[in-house]
Amino acid sequence: MDPAIHELLDKKACEEVLMRYSRTLDWLDYPGQSSCFWPDADIDYGFLKSDPAGWLDKLKDIESGSARRWHMTANSLIKIDGGNAFAESYTLAVGTSEENGQLINTLFGGRFLDDFEKRGQEWRISKRIYLCDWSCQAPDQNHVLISEENPLNTLGPLAPGHASYRPM
Repeated sequence: MDPAIHELLDKKACEEVLMRYSRTLDWLDYPGQSSCFWPDADIDYGFLKSDPAGWLDKLKDIESGSARRWHMTANSLIKIDGGNAFAESYTLAVGTSEENGQLINTLFGGRFLDDFEKRGQEWRISKRIYLCDWSCQAPDQNHVLISEENPLNTLGPLAPGHASYRPM
């Protein structure tokens, strides 16, 4: 295979891991979340430095406590070096929680510094450092936009196994 095509396929495989990471967090798909990291990966979010098993335990506490969650990973630059890859990606995350009877959205903007390894034919994250660049809070405004006159489908999975989730 042409080396340039092989490199593009490897980059696409790494991008798929990054997209799966965000999606599985939103849907509370913990097995899917585990599939993003090698079991011996190093994960450093500042508040937690752990392996994937420790990360998943902490994640369950954090994400299941949110009324809604929304994660996005974008603008990923990926450099392939044989069976290793290095990526920097921008990330946005929103968690909605209830405070004094009001829903509050907390928005985080940051970046992931990821090392990937290809083992066999599969790419996964072997090391992640999360850098938080900024955060802010705002009252949730869905009630203003969604009404009987303007109904919109909404989603707020509170537990794994939501009926709308489609495994991919």
